[in-house]
Amino acid sequence: MASRGQSETTKLRQNLEEQLDRLMQQLSDLEECREDLDADEYEETKGDTMEQLKEFKESLDKMMEGNLSLVDELNGMQLAIQAAIGEAFKTPEVIRLFAKKQPGQLRQRLADIKRDTKIGKLSAEVSTQQSVEILTALKKLGEQLTPEEEAYLQSNSNTSLKEFEKVSGSIGSGDKLLEVAGTQVQQASK
Repeated sequence: MASRGQSETTKLRQNLEEQLDRLMQQLSDLEECREDLDADEYEETKGDTMEQLKEFKESLDKMMEGNLSLVDELNGMQLAIQAAIGEAFKTPEVIRLFAKKQPGQLRQRLADIKRDTKIGKLSAEVSTQQSVEILTALKKLGEQLTPEEEAYLQSNSNTSLKEFEKVSGSIGSGDKLLEVAGTQVQQASK
């Protein structure tokens, strides 16, 4: 997934080179067979080949005005966020609730985690991981965290979640971020 667009860009370049080679070979073959063709056939075939070369050049010029690469800056940011989400959030349910913008259900899940930890149903490690994921998701959704929740988040955030905060901050908590999260949910559920 990290190479999205790179193989397509390589394939595009390869196709362009092959098309140019084919057109040059066509001109070369035409010159070699010139004596076997009558003047009208030769001129018509040469005219068609020259027209194809002209169209090829125009297409190439249009591509060169922009970037030939199929991976643009937004895709690069999207890939970085996807990687950050993939590393930061290990719980598919948290990703799903985050992607669906359901802060109420995230808060309910947080309460369930606290309850399950008290009764010994969840280990402290899993509880901490999921609680931090939920608090991070709530923060990204624009929810106000209590001072206790902020302190808990700061003291228990791992490097992946901090990286997620950093990377996602460059785009914000808007629809693009949630769209990426939604994509991550779809991939996680496959």
